[in-house]
Amino acid sequence: MNKGKLGLWILTALVVGNMVGSGIFMLPRSLSEAASPAGVLGAWLLTGFGVLMTALVFGNLGTRKPELSGGPQIYAKELFKPGSQASILSGFMASWGYWIGNLAGNIAIITTFAGYLSTFFPILTSRAELFTVGGFTLKVGNALTFMVCTMLLWCTHFIILKGIEQAGKLNFVATAAKVAGFMLFIVVGLFAFQKGNILPFIAPRADEAGATIGLFGQINNAAVATLWAFIGVESAVVFAARAKKKVDVKRATILGLFIALAIYIGISTLVMGMLEQKILITSEKPLIDAIETVLGPVGGKLLAGVGLISLFGSTIGWVMLSAEVPYQAAKQGLFIPAFLKEGKKGIPIFSLIVTNLLGQLFIFSTVSNSISAAFDFVIYIATLSYLVPYFIASVFQLKLVITGETYENEKGRVLDAVIATLSTLYSTWVIIAGTADLKTFAFGMILLASGIFFYGTMKRHPLYTQK
Repeated sequence: MNKGKLGLWILTALVVGNMVGSGIFMLPRSLSEAASPAGVLGAWLLTGFGVLMTALVFGNLGTRKPELSGGPQIYAKELFKPGSQASILSGFMASWGYWIGNLAGNIAIITTFAGYLSTFFPILTSRAELFTVGGFTLKVGNALTFMVCTMLLWCTHFIILKGIEQAGKLNFVATAAKVAGFMLFIVVGLFAFQKGNILPFIAPRADEAGATIGLFGQINNAAVATLWAFIGVESAVVFAARAKKKVDVKRATILGLFIALAIYIGISTLVMGMLEQKILITSEKPLIDAIETVLGPVGGKLLAGVGLISLFGSTIGWVMLSAEVPYQAAKQGLFIPAFLKEGKKGIPIFSLIVTNLLGQLFIFSTVSNSISAAFDFVIYIATLSYLVPYFIASVFQLKLVITGETYENEKGRVLDAVIATLSTLYSTWVIIAGTADLKTFAFGMILLASGIFFYGTMKRHPLYTQK
């Protein structure tokens, strides 16, 4: 009966693997650019606490509402009268936004894979011109990066076609390897840490207009970037329908969060102490540059190898999750009915194909941008796409607490109310911080609003045509 189902450790590996993906490799540079060491550490602690509250909400809803599987965006429909137009529309739009966020997230991981592969094949960063058409010039490095990203995407596609459980086990092996590699990095970093590199610990930063940004402003700016590190904490919730035991969903979520948090804070702090800030801010491969200061090129290649294994596993996990989201939403009557189509072994075949075809379009961003520029662009768009479902899940938990639904007595109700309130406040704060930039906000809203063009297909959904 449990054949093809996912156990506690595979679910935990999906959480850790999806969280500790591209962020661990690229965020030290992004964060140092946005904030001083004190601001970076403050952002990690604040985000870690906020995401812990959100993770507790996910875990709680996973056990209290196990029938609502497929991700936090599913809860949107529960905020309105069952079967109403508002319920269906909100569920559809939340699922659309969450799915788009996953697409962008996939490409952040895949482009980072290409960046670390350049340690072994420097030609991937070549600025030599291949050809020019009009005002566009294609460089050798960009062309090769595009080819590598495309190959990784479609290799992952065919791995998943062989079965969800087998892909999950492969992700588990890759995650175990990455955790071991990062622990080794932390040990080396402790010996190589230079206090002078993080001084001044508190220092002002300047925005694009040249205005000075204080400590709290830096924490505010870094919060969206640090949140990207925790995107994926809901992975076990997305796969709740495939879990062997429902209680494992909550356990995997909390366990995975603490493992990832320890890795993130440890490594990001150590990297700041291993590289001078001006070097760190301009680095395309901050972890490798940091380890090479201690172990030389051999250490850099060793860590790059760990990084490639890590990112390969993360790609599997994220593509699995991305295809699962619209499939599960369609089963709930909240997404385009064509996404209900299954292949062999219960694989959401149509969803997998469409997800990866759209992902291929995102990969075209590597043709004209540097790896770090492409990464920075997609993480902001993806993060904002995730924040709305996180907010929705928190509000739904508050609704359960207020109405008393699923609570037979007062046990745990007050604590759940406090956790849900803190999670809601945190999500609201990061949404406000993340949408302060008008360009990012506008692009994110365009991506979200684009879903409305497909909403008409919901009328052909089997759940509604039978009514």
